[in-house]
Amino acid sequence: MTTADRAADRLAWLRRTLGDDSLTLESASADASFRSYWRTHHDGRSWIVMDSPPAQEDPAPWLALGKRLAAAGLHVPEVRATDLERGFLLIEDLGTRMYLPELSEASVDRLYGDALAALLRMQSTCGIEGLAPYDRAFLARELAIMPEWFLGRHIGVAPDADEQATMDDAFAVLLDNALAQPVVFVHRDFHSRNLLVIDDAAPLRSPGIIDFQGALAGPITYDLASLLRDCYITWPRERVEAWAEGYRAQLRQTGLIDEALDAATFLRWFDLTGLQRHIKVLGIFCRLHYRDGKHGYLADLPRVFDYVIDVAAGYPELEPLADLLARHAGERDLTRAVAAA
Repeated sequence: MTTADRAADRLAWLRRTLGDDSLTLESASADASFRSYWRTHHDGRSWIVMDSPPAQEDPAPWLALGKRLAAAGLHVPEVRATDLERGFLLIEDLGTRMYLPELSEASVDRLYGDALAALLRMQSTCGIEGLAPYDRAFLARELAIMPEWFLGRHIGVAPDADEQATMDDAFAVLLDNALAQPVVFVHRDFHSRNLLVIDDAAPLRSPGIIDFQGALAGPITYDLASLLRDCYITWPRERVEAWAEGYRAQLRQTGLIDEALDAATFLRWFDLTGLQRHIKVLGIFCRLHYRDGKHGYLADLPRVFDYVIDVAAGYPELEPLADLLARHAGERDLTRAVAAA
């Protein structure tokens, strides 16, 4: 089906569903996948059509996970109508007030406070029954994206045997760290582009939460690192660590971590889990550019790269990885694409 055919089918389905042949659609946002979102207005209310082609992005997991999150009292889009065979869903419009542009020195404690409260509810209430495990094999596959797409495609470096051994040793440390943690519901993209500020009059005060279809059962600090070491915005290390320590106290109070777990161990969990995520993201952002034609992500590579170097350099067993990456990429303008091979 051509793009034009898909657009016509999407609009026709919307008009039939709402019984209004005058409706139009405008782009609401594009996902970093094959999914797209389209806004319409009907009877004084705004709605979103989620277009999720089943062959590429099966919408069924999104629906099932959305029900689980809603049952936990979290604010995910309400679903009005579905056509799973064609991949069309008519859902609540959570608005356009994404966390990212709303974050500032004046707002960050309040907004992160709301997000952390939602995260605590997610981890304490949602459960992991039926979720695929965020296991060693899955985590290792994610780490392998970086050497292929960041070093190989973007930097033009083929690691030699010693460099590969350095990466393998570092990756083993990260995998062991992730698997040492309590297992909870993990959103996997709990950050400022997937959280929305909802009007105070809304029934649920928690942030609007989207893009949860990839949830897995995994390490308890993963979503915390996604939020506090966001790939799209940076905060001072001292402030980030203070937020993380405050969250550790809440986890202890709810029984999600052992009372005896000390601050240093939790910070290591947090640091190294975030490092695993950022190494993966270095590869994913490059893959989105070179393979998928989504070119905006290269602009965020320097921030992610700085996270990787900063955290890895702080742990002796990971310093060789920091040195390797700095040697090959530290002086480059990472926002500049290389010519096609």
